[in-house]
Amino acid sequence: MTIFEIHETNPQERLITKSVDSMKKGGVIVYPTDTVYAFGCDIREKNAIERIYSIKKLPKNKPLSFIFSDISQLHEYVRNISDPAFKIMKRAMPGPYTFIFKASKLVPKVAITNQKTIGVRIPDNRVTLALVAELGRPILSASVSTDEGTYVIDPTNLEKRYRNEVDIIINCGPKLSEPSTIVDFSDGSMKIVREGKGEIFFD
Repeated sequence: MTIFEIHETNPQERLITKSVDSMKKGGVIVYPTDTVYAFGCDIREKNAIERIYSIKKLPKNKPLSFIFSDISQLHEYVRNISDPAFKIMKRAMPGPYTFIFKASKLVPKVAITNQKTIGVRIPDNRVTLALVAELGRPILSASVSTDEGTYVIDPTNLEKRYRNEVDIIINCGPKLSEPSTIVDFSDGSMKIVREGKGEIFFD
């Protein structure tokens, strides 16, 4: 396992490139978002996706999130984005929100739930956005949390817990222990699934 200390406000390009090269080769990384730390991998690497499910001890029907760098990319991976939903997302992102939609055929089967949905995010974090931009496609992602559901927010604890399970840990210092707000648009209407860091401004 390798540890990279990357500046959140001015990410070092060579370390971003090395992190992305690892993902392209099937690696799993831990990286910062605008909420908590997350596991991430290339959406084209089935074995890496399965590794994240294994590390998290998640059932296969539990959805993972797709991390984007630009809202225009979403149309390739989700179906039926209504005009009201698009306007809400355009206002909310980048930011601490996860939006749930029906998945398109481009989404790997291993990452789709029984409901055929995925969560999409554009975090307000320069490291995250640099990783996605360098990869050229979404990062498959899941928050770093314990079996008890608490978030691992200190890089020292990340190193102790996951040194034998991931390939790279990006250390950007301690994070806040608050997840994203989840909004479900998958059935055409809007439903708040979880209130997190993101303010509910679209009631």
